[in-house]
Amino acid sequence: MLIDLDHLLATPIFDKNRCSINFHPLHSYIAISFYGIGLFFKKTRILCIALIFHMLTDAIDCYL
Repeated sequence: MLIDLDHLLATPIFDKNRCSINFHPLHSYIAISFYGIGLFFKKTRILCIALIFHMLTDAIDCYL
């Protein structure tokens, strides 16, 4: 997904011990709240569902 392009801004790009949630700009709590708000609008609902599922899978990586 294009949302992972913000990982390219980090140094190093990949770190297996880093939690993506609230580290990358598109994975911040503010961005996640916008994805939640987008669920209420018909035109953005499908995209926001996909983004929230992406955030959930990234959050699982933080705890495992």
